[in-house]
Amino acid sequence: MSSRITALFNIKYPIIQAGMVLASGWRLAAAVSNAGGLGLIGSGSMHPDTLRLHIQKCREATQAAFGVNIPLLYADIEKHIRLVIEEGVKVVFTSAGNPRTWTPLLKEHGITVVHVVSSSKFARKAEAAGCDAVVAEGFEAGGHNGREETTTMVLVPAVCEAVSVPVIAAGGIATGRQMLAAMVLGAEGVQIGSRFVASEEASSHINFKNAVVSATEGDTRLSLKKLTPVRLIRNKFFNEVEEAENRGADVEELRELLGRGRAKRGMFEGNLDEGELEIGQSSILIHEILPAATILQNIYAEYQSALANPLEKI
Repeated sequence: MSSRITALFNIKYPIIQAGMVLASGWRLAAAVSNAGGLGLIGSGSMHPDTLRLHIQKCREATQAAFGVNIPLLYADIEKHIRLVIEEGVKVVFTSAGNPRTWTPLLKEHGITVVHVVSSSKFARKAEAAGCDAVVAEGFEAGGHNGREETTTMVLVPAVCEAVSVPVIAAGGIATGRQMLAAMVLGAEGVQIGSRFVASEEASSHINFKNAVVSATEGDTRLSLKKLTPVRLIRNKFFNEVEEAENRGADVEELRELLGRGRAKRGMFEGNLDEGELEIGQSSILIHEILPAATILQNIYAEYQSALANPLEKI
């Protein structure tokens, strides 16, 4: 199928694999790109030298388009920006910060820039900053979320009304039927994260992948709202945070409780009790760990089937 998103990235399917910390390395990004989607390397958990290695490995593994996701609040943001320019990366997704800061520089070097937003207000700012597209991410998404707590079903049409650049829907999307629903709401592509965590190529620990596959309704909740809201699987660490928040813990106490390396401990090292387990609500729709190419093909096949028979029961 063709859309402004497939044309923008020169991809076959309007499916973007989110650049998730501790999951989206070069193997996953290359696998998705080779299958016809757009794979993204998640730089948020990488030191600059590590990111450079992943970019170079990804380029060796695929001739197709791929990109890098850069959280703008990252401590080494300037090094990461300079690095993607030096390495000739063609697509950069930015998040968690002001797109005006770095978008002009990236555009000067011919890079396609997409910014992740949680509201129409921020979508308009991203468009004004020169972004080529925006990702409208509802708070069903895993990991860090906007404070608005707007669902994808509401956010996507609101953002589509607010901007003229192409809109990519994200947050709670893991199936082809959901992809079709996003398109009906006005999106021209989808960004999918949680479903690709449960892929063979994701660098996440197998314990975390199994926890994702086992999740049921209510197993993920927003937490750490006094810091940056983040959707987590309920575990021992989550319960400790919830107890602290319920008794009115201040920002400093929550920061001390969070400490350093919680996400790595949980998602990369597999400590399901003490680690931070970031995943979206769509985890309840994920039932097995599959190759990334199979995941993409299944989503698109279901999308086509739903498009042909939209009222057919599952």
